[in-house]
Amino acid sequence: MTIGIEHFLLVSAALFCIGLWVALSKRNAITVLMGIELMLNAVNVALIAFSRFGVSATPITGHVFVLFVITVAAAEASVALAMAVSIYRQRATIDVEELATLRN
Repeated sequence: MTIGIEHFLLVSAALFCIGLWVALSKRNAITVLMGIELMLNAVNVALIAFSRFGVSATPITGHVFVLFVITVAAAEASVALAMAVSIYRQRATIDVEELATLRN
């Protein structure tokens, strides 16, 4: 049995679904961010699978997109964690439902 693109896409879809479930069901801001990161990593797996198994004149394109996604994910994580620390200092909670309003 050889591992084909279907296997990678199945793993990618499973990771994306788990990340979506975590991002939508949890109330803690940190776990929501972890779900978003999991979804971004699922996209990375799919991009690498298409780059590996696709027939293209420039097969490195998928790897370049993955580097961009990793860069955006790192920037998103640093900004979001800085916001979470700032909100925690102001309100002493990072519960997403309590942060629904922007007023003090």
